[in-house]
Amino acid sequence: AVANSTSATFLRVVGSELIQKYLGDGPKLVRELFRVADDLSPSIVFIDEIDAVGTKRYDAHSGGEREIQRTMLELLNQLDGFDSRGDVKVILATNRIESLDPALLRPGRIDRKIEFPLPDIKTRRRIFQIHTSRMTLADDVNLEEFVMTKDEFSGADIKAICTEAGLLALRERRMKVRLI
Repeated sequence: AVANSTSATFLRVVGSELIQKYLGDGPKLVRELFRVADDLSPSIVFIDEIDAVGTKRYDAHSGGEREIQRTMLELLNQLDGFDSRGDVKVILATNRIESLDPALLRPGRIDRKIEFPLPDIKTRRRIFQIHTSRMTLADDVNLEEFVMTKDEFSGADIKAICTEAGLLALRERRMKVRLI
């Protein structure tokens, strides 16, 4: 949606793609990402699953953990280094905001923090309806039971539940999705 509503170049990266096997490759990728974004500005850098590299820091004992921390430090440097980002905007996405390093969320690094809370009952009901609309449900399936559950389901969780139920019916060569 963001890419279609702006004339800026849209660069999308998944946080886990920034984690590399060899020493120094992760920070190098971050530098390259921001160099390309600057060359193609105005641009938007979207890093999904930022928690893969942006978790709270601690004394790392393994080389892999240290490399992840180096990658995050380079990201912090790119976010507020000595050079202005100019026409490069950054969007970070996570569903584990509590695990992010506070330095990553410091004012000046991220312009806006937008949270999408877990859906309420009305919204959960609608999400279940959307994802089961093309499924044939057996009589024993009562979506209202799933809607009213106390579990905290995100929209993605609900979609995964519905998809898995449909795939299970296919694997078992059933014509209807039923409760197990």
